[in-house]
Amino acid sequence: MDLTQKFKAKIQSAKRILITTHMMPDADGIGSEIGLCMALKKMGVDAACVNEEGLLERYHYLDPKSIVKPMDAVIKKKTEAFDLCIVVDTNSIERVGNRMYEYLKKYDPKDILFVDHHPAKAALVKEHCIDITAAATGQIVGLMIQALGIKFDKELALPIYTAILIDTSSFRYPTVSGKTHRLIADLLDTGIEAPIAYNGIYGTKKVSHMHLLGTILTSTHSNKSGEIAWITLNNSTLTKFNGDMEDTHAFINHLLVLDNIKVACMFREDGDELKVSLRSGGDIDVGNIARAIGGGGHSHSAATILNIKNKKIDTVISETILKMEDLLKLQK
Repeated sequence: MDLTQKFKAKIQSAKRILITTHMMPDADGIGSEIGLCMALKKMGVDAACVNEEGLLERYHYLDPKSIVKPMDAVIKKKTEAFDLCIVVDTNSIERVGNRMYEYLKKYDPKDILFVDHHPAKAALVKEHCIDITAAATGQIVGLMIQALGIKFDKELALPIYTAILIDTSSFRYPTVSGKTHRLIADLLDTGIEAPIAYNGIYGTKKVSHMHLLGTILTSTHSNKSGEIAWITLNNSTLTKFNGDMEDTHAFINHLLVLDNIKVACMFREDGDELKVSLRSGGDIDVGNIARAIGGGGHSHSAATILNIKNKKIDTVISETILKMEDLLKLQK
């Protein structure tokens, strides 16, 4: 049974459908849930997008009709009863936020459907709409919308296009395929202008942002072989340049142009935690590396979180790079 058949089987008897995504969602999760909700409404389905928290202001342009509601606005109403919950861009209900998690735990597992492209256990892949080969969850949603016979218009196409754009780092990851670009062509045919869509999600920048980026890149380090390179972002640097953490996610991608690069890393200070983002510069599976140090993710994009309470950041980073060197040797 393909993904569209699974999807049809799940929604055919549902009267009211809740769509949500993971906590602190990126554009793939947001674009996917908005696009899916719009499509279901076009089919006459009573669907609602509800997240743990409301959307950040920077994402409001993707949702001009305010389709996405914060949990407080919907779930606590006794009149609201959903008989199917669709969770996009994750295959773990633990990631949807504490209050949404408690809400979803009340549901029978058969009344929850994951639509996702992240690595998952075989049993989940079999029962849910999960395709780990897809470039983005937005790609899965877009292709299902097409298969359901729903015609894209500009309003529906924008969140789907943006979801794929952001989760492929502008179509540069190895999961991008001809299938991805054929879908993108159909989305662009609705009248979306690529430069405007790009600027919408990445935003226009101030000079201070360029100074922040320059400062971070100036501090780039690499190991002796040049196969691992990393940058570090701390709170004092962000404060100095009046930076926004949301605008730093793409900084790591600048490392992928380095000679001999296999693994790019970005370490971000966040209180007692050090958030580690990993990107692959080739055929190295950074998902495996992340899992070995307590995280997870895709073969080309992964992350983990390290505890740095009462520890020196430089020491934690040095120890982590040494572990990565050993893990990298196992993949050669």
